[in-house]
Amino acid sequence: MPAIPSLTTHGCTMPQVGFGTSQLGDCADLVATALKLGYRHIDTAWKYGSEKGVGAGIHTSGVPRSEIFLVTKVSHENLRAADFARSVDESLRNLQVDYVDMLHVHWPTIDKIPMAETMGALAKAKQQGLTRHIGVANFNIALIEEARRHCPEPLATLQGEYHPYLDQTKVLDYCRKHGMIFTAYCPLARGRLFQDPVLTEIAQARSKTIAQVVLRWIVQQGNIAPIPRSSNPERIAQNLDVFNFTLSDDEMKRIHALARPDGRIANPAGRAPAWD
Repeated sequence: MPAIPSLTTHGCTMPQVGFGTSQLGDCADLVATALKLGYRHIDTAWKYGSEKGVGAGIHTSGVPRSEIFLVTKVSHENLRAADFARSVDESLRNLQVDYVDMLHVHWPTIDKIPMAETMGALAKAKQQGLTRHIGVANFNIALIEEARRHCPEPLATLQGEYHPYLDQTKVLDYCRKHGMIFTAYCPLARGRLFQDPVLTEIAQARSKTIAQVVLRWIVQQGNIAPIPRSSNPERIAQNLDVFNFTLSDDEMKRIHALARPDGRIANPAGRAPAWD
């Protein structure tokens, strides 16, 4: 399998394809499998309930901690400074590590907590060495602007939903302009893409899976790191094997054209911002 490229910004170097653990629960065996297959970017969150499994999987995999880019997130319930610090400590205990490589605010607050308080707590975690880099997830452009104004440390990443059915042009342009890596969750639209005729045609012509075509479409755009998840070891391996072919300009355009107004999947009422 070809070497996995990395994306770099603000001193942060992130492997371009990661292994997502949302909804995987006790995922120790899957994480260990992913690491043995060559993944070095593992994504979890306090809210997922998968941190303990991720920690156990890392421990049993035999892969040195220094080789792993580990990501977790502080949930919207814990964005007050004291709660934030407790949440980070709990995540580190769950993961059996002294630090993570990337710490995100998982969703913006809905409780009118001042952005300055949350961003101060996020920056403090970095300054204390509990995380090497920081970012935000599920923020719209206005919220990212506000977060950047109030954060004394650079935001290296934005994590958000992205797949061919969801147009994220505005947000991706913003990230490129401001030197932020975009981490794409739900890159395979939770399986909704797998019967798509355009993707099926391209995949058959390329002798690739639809997942491989979609992940190639994402990584070929430049500053985007998809984090597909799977509980199938064969698919876990396939999802990493997307760096040995290139889609044509026409194929890229055809996949971009699949975006639809109702394409968004993660849109929790009362928590989601006004999306760009």
